Amino acid sequence: MVNFLKKKFNENNGLFSFPINDSKTKKVTDFYKVTPFPNYKDDETNQSIIEKGNRNLFAQQFKKFIGHNKNVLEVGCGTGQLSIYFAIGTNNEIIAFDPTIESLNLAKNFSKQNNISNIKFVNADIFDDVLSKNYFDFIWCNGVLHHTKNPYKAFEITVKSLKNNGYVLVGLYNKIGRVRTLVRKYLSKIFGIKLLEFFDPTLKHLKLSEKEKEAWINDQYFHPIESLHTLDEVLNWFKKNNIEYINSIPSCDFEYYQNYENIFEKKSKGDIHSRLFNQFSMIFNKLGSDGGLFVVIGKKNESN
Repeated sequence: MVNFLKKKFNENNGLFSFPINDSKTKKVTDFYKVTPFPNYKDDETNQSIIEKGNRNLFAQQFKKFIGHNKNVLEVGCGTGQLSIYFAIGTNNEIIAFDPTIESLNLAKNFSKQNNISNIKFVNADIFDDVLSKNYFDFIWCNGVLHHTKNPYKAFEITVKSLKNNGYVLVGLYNKIGRVRTLVRKYLSKIFGIKLLEFFDPTLKHLKLSEKEKEAWINDQYFHPIESLHTLDEVLNWFKKNNIEYINSIPSCDFEYYQNYENIFEKKSKGDIHSRLFNQFSMIFNKLGSDGGLFVVIGKKNESN
């Protein structure tokens, strides 16, 4: 038995696996078998993984805030590139969790080839509730729950594994902020997916390999399961699970300038008007152009 799992498992060189039985979860795993996300470049190195991670402001701040000697979980890690980024140069224990074993094998092979030893991989369905309670100091769950059959239930199960005073970062597609992506998706059905190379900012401005482009397009525009959410919805999730709101991108409160470089600083929840205004603002800013993902950070309070 290992400390971070509470159920029996099969283990193979640091990959702990459980049967995947749910039909909707299998639909997602079948999707990522074809186009793993994010895919690896043929010449991927530890340095290129670090450079990718540092371009993700949320990930950069998360890694900085974690520090050392912590237990860290990434739920829905895909091919594990962010989990590997969190592991490189630290002595933290990183657990990379995903239902698609093909994606995890890519991550495991890269870690082995590049001598990254402080990371382990769990192949399981989040709804099977295999993780130990109150084990992790930090949980990263960004861009994942909206691809499950029941996002709230998946969140509820996930945060049970969070220690008291531990932090969770949740990223979801926003009901308002994702409008631009949905418009691009609609137009691509009429005019073809080549249109996306001109109007999708990620495809237009980043130097991606053909494999990376294919993975991005499929993940953003052709995923078999997708749901949309709001700040108020996630605040309600937090309340039900004894999670204290810390901060969010976009902000819950009216702010003329939001400091993205201190996202773990405690902020006001604002009111329904400020939250609605900031979510509408996503349509016109980078958050909306890049897919309409919003991020909320919380801290687990001690149980009464």
